[in-house]
Amino acid sequence: MFTNTKKILKVKETFLNLQGNKIKNIQKIINNDGKPKSKLNMTIKGPSRKQVIISISNENKSKFMEISSTYITNLNRALRNIKSEAMADFMCSNWESIIIVTNKVASPLDLQTIEKYIKSSNNIEANKVKVLWLS
Repeated sequence: MFTNTKKILKVKETFLNLQGNKIKNIQKIINNDGKPKSKLNMTIKGPSRKQVIISISNENKSKFMEISSTYITNLNRALRNIKSEAMADFMCSNWESIIIVTNKVASPLDLQTIEKYIKSSNNIEANKVKVLWLS
């Protein structure tokens, strides 16, 4: 309370000719009381619709992630060939899957293209790969 009064007196000393209600308005501006509080953007804890999740065995995953940047480039080329608006932004992995994050929600045709590309990769055993997508 004392610091608030001190701040009000400092405003009054700075602007000698101001009325009490204008000093109160300046104090609100200084304290950000006059505008609504900004909300923080929340992050998503679980998978979003822009994530294509590929369930894959550990040995396949390690082989695949070694040259993931090449796979992203080639995957985007395959998606452009079918005139898709969704493009792969990046790829990451967790303990039993690979996650491909796209710029837009992937359509069923996009998912088929991704699955076909992943299963046709040289280093991958296709029977141990399952493409999932959460909506």
